[in-house]
Amino acid sequence: MNKLKAKRYAKLIVHTGLNVRRGQTVFVAADVEQAPFVAMVVEECYRAGAKRVVMEWTSDEIAKIDYRCQTLETMSEVTPWAEAKLRFKAEDFSCRLFIESSDPDALRGADMEKIAKARQAQYPAIKPYRDKMENRHQWCIAAAAGKAWAKKLFPQYSEKKAVDLLWEKIFTASRADGADPVKDWARHNDDLAKKCDYLNALGLVALEYKSANGTDLKIGLNPDCIFMGGAEKTLQGRVFNANIPSEEIFTSPMAGQAEGIVYATKPLSYQGQLIENFSLRFADGKVVEVKAEKNEELLKKMVSMDEGAAKLGECALIPCDSPINNTGILFYNTLFDENASCHLALGCGFTNCLKGYETLTQEECIRRGVNDSMIHVDFMIGTPDLSIIGVRATGERVQIFKDGNWATRL
Repeated sequence: MNKLKAKRYAKLIVHTGLNVRRGQTVFVAADVEQAPFVAMVVEECYRAGAKRVVMEWTSDEIAKIDYRCQTLETMSEVTPWAEAKLRFKAEDFSCRLFIESSDPDALRGADMEKIAKARQAQYPAIKPYRDKMENRHQWCIAAAAGKAWAKKLFPQYSEKKAVDLLWEKIFTASRADGADPVKDWARHNDDLAKKCDYLNALGLVALEYKSANGTDLKIGLNPDCIFMGGAEKTLQGRVFNANIPSEEIFTSPMAGQAEGIVYATKPLSYQGQLIENFSLRFADGKVVEVKAEKNEELLKKMVSMDEGAAKLGECALIPCDSPINNTGILFYNTLFDENASCHLALGCGFTNCLKGYETLTQEECIRRGVNDSMIHVDFMIGTPDLSIIGVRATGERVQIFKDGNWATRL
């Protein structure tokens, strides 16, 4: 790991990703393997004025042991101390940082039925706190180079060489390899904002996706939808970037309005396992058929987690000519692969993609068409020949994407 680049990257995460303000508490979730890099992040948080940084250490290996050894009843419990922490986060307006570095195959062989049932049992207790945090907290997902993840990407190299190489790819993909990543991201956010302004001026009510691989899907948009990208704001007006890296312009479609079939173009890492070469068929806005060459049962379980899991919660536009896609690397990590080309997401939508969301309750946003679910799972659909037609309220059809890229130079 290049320490100078790592320190600049840590500064980018804290100042551009989270935008930590003086007096805030920062929660950091990271694998124990990442302690050296996390130390840089924690120090930067304090420099930014954080009053405390609370670590939430994780371990793929220990998690797999827990899933094997704990009973379903134990796994399903939301303990009083866990609920107390959720309550604190909901009421304190703290920052939340998630540093991803997991092995894409970390939970291979685990009892996914047991894990799914435990999550379903926990969700009713967790949901009220999650809803209360919605749009009120700065949060960010970023990445660090894990050993197993690095060897998955670069099996031909030694572990050290693979990790060092993955760090360099993370820096490049995250626009963190320049002399001043914070300034570079300010320019990047300006560019994404221009694209959002273009789409929002069109007044789109539907998107039509077609590709030679068989994708033929029409998705209805909420007439009050907003396209977003890059920097976001909390209800208190605090700016942050939820994902580093991020190349996407996205919105939440109208729940229950999707017809046709879509083919995934990259593997999906879900719950520590890979789902590969899969397709989803929609009718009346819901998934009615799934097919996958690998882990089809896991995919079926995913879309049946709750009523909203089979509906779309996000449409994201990313050109194939993107920095991440141009690396030629399949990261086996959604944070990166979803920003390589266009993607969709099953499950929960974003209430802040709805005009006037600031004055609406969570329930009112859901009634107006934002999908609600315990999951939000992105999967990639971009191809070099992908065509996306936008349908305006007037009926006019506008070419948004052609041959996998923006049809209009913006």
